[in-house]
Amino acid sequence: MASALSPERTLSSWKGTGKELTAHARDLAITDLCRSTLLLFRELRGDGMFTIPDFQKKKQKGQPLVLLTCYDAWSASLLEASSLDAVLVGDSVAMVVHGLPDTLAADMDMMCLHTASVRRGSDKLCIIADMPFMASRASVKEGMHNAARLMRCGAQAVKIEGWRGHQKLIPRLVDAGIPVMGHLGLLPQSVHLSGGYKVQGRDQSAADTLVKEAQELEKAGCFSVVLECVPSSLAKAVSKVVKIPVIGIGAGNQTDGQILVFHDLLGLGTRPLPRFVRQVLNANTQMLDAVESYCSLVRQGDFPNIAESYGESYDQSNSESTSAEAQHG
Repeated sequence: MASALSPERTLSSWKGTGKELTAHARDLAITDLCRSTLLLFRELRGDGMFTIPDFQKKKQKGQPLVLLTCYDAWSASLLEASSLDAVLVGDSVAMVVHGLPDTLAADMDMMCLHTASVRRGSDKLCIIADMPFMASRASVKEGMHNAARLMRCGAQAVKIEGWRGHQKLIPRLVDAGIPVMGHLGLLPQSVHLSGGYKVQGRDQSAADTLVKEAQELEKAGCFSVVLECVPSSLAKAVSKVVKIPVIGIGAGNQTDGQILVFHDLLGLGTRPLPRFVRQVLNANTQMLDAVESYCSLVRQGDFPNIAESYGESYDQSNSESTSAEAQHG
């Protein structure tokens, strides 16, 4: 007998609608349903999945939050085995993966593609997805729609840059059940307005404004806020003023947690790294060494060897004999 959540019962709802599922579509539907069911059960019983309410619990306990960016299924499957608290599908994917000069080229299609990829790679990771450039600013209606798209792709929360212009949207999203992470300090989507990638909040007026905006984000219902490229003393002050967790990137070590770009941490890529990045591995060198080893093995005739080849099943001499007999037949 099919359970209420079984693929057979769900797919039976297609009967009588005039729609027919192809074998591929049916497989996808079953996979999505099973994954959603597993996620639901894990959330209900707290089986290893870090959830949005856990952000607040960690701050209350004084336990640092640890996050990294994640852009694809391969990275997600790897990071799932780590002790990370959550991952961010950041719009920095436009620069890190697609080689673009800034994050402005990231759009909803790009963010949905990568968010869904990360979710396919892990049903355990807590995923936060960036709202890309202009996705949250055209109107409240469009912002709601775009946030819903990211949630349907597998995100458990969205991150929105800035407070000004989002005074109406953020409370609406929270009321609709969409957790929101704020982002203050350096705002990459406003890089042209700020005149480049510069430390923010250096003077007293700018610092006071940032503190007030952090408080406004908290009042609006944000569960956390990222502070990017601000003085350590300012980040520390904000972390003490607001009750929600403050996640730093280039903001010193007195925040409630840290986030870095996964590729920067591992030394993947050739772009210049910001001062605040600590590279714990030079993966570029190791990967190039591996590629060069492969090239040498092939050129020397050492790859593939017998163990890496399939057994003989084709007798060339017999084939030639049979062919000759046929010609003289």
